[in-house]
This record gives sequence, C-alpha cells and structure tokens, in this order.
Amino acid sequence: MKRAVFLDRDGTINLEKDYLHRIEDFEFVPGAPQAIRLLNEAGLLVVVVTNQSGVARGYYTEDDVEILHRHIARELETSGARVDAWFYCPHHPAGKGSYSLPCRCRKPLPGMLLDAACRLDIDLKTSAMIGDKLADVEAAIAAGCRPILVRSGYGAAEEAHLPGGVDAYHDLLAAVKSVIKANDPV
Repeated sequence: MKRAVFLDRDGTINLEKDYLHRIEDFEFVPGAPQAIRLLNEAGLLVVVVTNQSGVARGYYTEDDVEILHRHIARELETSGARVDAWFYCPHHPAGKGSYSLPCRCRKPLPGMLLDAACRLDIDLKTSAMIGDKLADVEAAIAAGCRPILVRSGYGAAEEAHLPGGVDAYHDLLAAVKSVIKANDPV
C-alpha cells in the first residue's frame, strides 16, 4: 500500500476566492508548487480532495472544475511538481437537482479520501490530510489519516476550533517541510 498526502484545494493550494472556477482568477498560495514538488520527491502520492459546491449552486459546471484542474496541473509542471489524482465533490444540501442529494463525499465526510484509498491502494493510517478548514481536519480523522491545518485561507480563523493534537502551520510549504523533516511524513 502507498502513502499519500491529501490536499484541500481552495485556501491550501490556491488563494481563497469565493467559488473559484475561472483560470484568470487562479493564484497559488506562495510556496505551494514547491511544497507539492517536495511531496513528489519524497515519494508520496499527492491527491487533491476539494468540495466544489458552486456546481450544486449553479455557479459553474463540472467541466469548469476539470478545466481549472488541468490548468493547475500545467502550472505545477512548470515547477517540476504534479498532483497524482484529483477528487471533487459537486454536491451541497442547498444545491439544485441531483447535486442536492445526500452524498458521502462532501467534507467533513471522508468519502473522497476513502474512494482515493480504494482506487489508488493508499494506506490511510500512514497518510495525512492538509487543509485550511475544520471540515478538512474532520474528514482526515474520519478516514483515519493524520490531520494538519494550514493558516492560509480560512485556517487562521478555524484554528481555535481544532480538536487537541492537530498540528497547524503557516501555509502548505511550512506543513510539508515539517512532515518531511520529521522523516516520518505522515
């Protein structure tokens, strides 16, 4: 089985912008490409797991999400970095049509992590989840991963609500350097 680091997208990899879906609005959190490259070099799978309720709300389409993910992947390639797999949840209780149905993938539920583990042969017990929201931390705990909060995005405000024992770092690069330096990435 493989070890992985699951990454939230908005506020963790890219600057938080409400319902980001347009390429021209995309900006990396400083150091994010380097952080992802360090994970790649450490031999860890990098899996993005992101809630995209803008699809359910009718703000943009699943095609828009996939176009943006391809753009991010191309941008990461210029830094020698890559994401091994992308998972997103297009559902929301206040959504429209089939997107408003109950799902098991919307964080804080662990569905995306569990699906990734099954598809990619990931050992969740030796893996970690890095994100900027309590929902990311709760999804990690529910999946049996190590939860890590970053203070970028919503993280600084969310930190006060963390359960005990959850590490918090300034941003993705600081979190990744810490876990790699410990020689026990997860």
